[in-house]
Amino acid sequence: MSAFLRSASRTAVSSARSFSTSSPREVARITVIGRLADTPELRTSASGRQWLRYTVNTRSGPASNPKTSWWNVNAWIEEGPQRQFLQNLPKGSLVMVDGDVTIDQWVTAEGTQRSALNIRHRSIEVLRRPRRNIQEGEQQESQQEGQQQ
Repeated sequence: MSAFLRSASRTAVSSARSFSTSSPREVARITVIGRLADTPELRTSASGRQWLRYTVNTRSGPASNPKTSWWNVNAWIEEGPQRQFLQNLPKGSLVMVDGDVTIDQWVTAEGTQRSALNIRHRSIEVLRRPRRNIQEGEQQESQQEGQQQ
């Protein structure tokens, strides 16, 4: 191989990550689009640190026999507007979650070794809120207006 080609191939490899804002270390990244199974829950660790845990479900396969997958997401967000926004998302919201995949391992009280795949939240985008919440909100507003008259 000529010196020019070797130099060009090294340059291409070193610049391949130039579009990324993440560090070049190995990270298992995932993006999931699905619905919130419930409103996010505030939890506290043994050390007293708080985080939000929520579950997103996704469906795949044919419409006649869809398969549902449940994705557990942990959001280590400090108290403030971002945490408040996430806590107020209603069940059924269609969301796109971006995060890092982790495999947590532990031993149960019975001595059984367990492991679970979790997502460490990086970002969330709400694609659509559930219709029933919008309709319920409109009904409540119209009832309040009727009571005021």
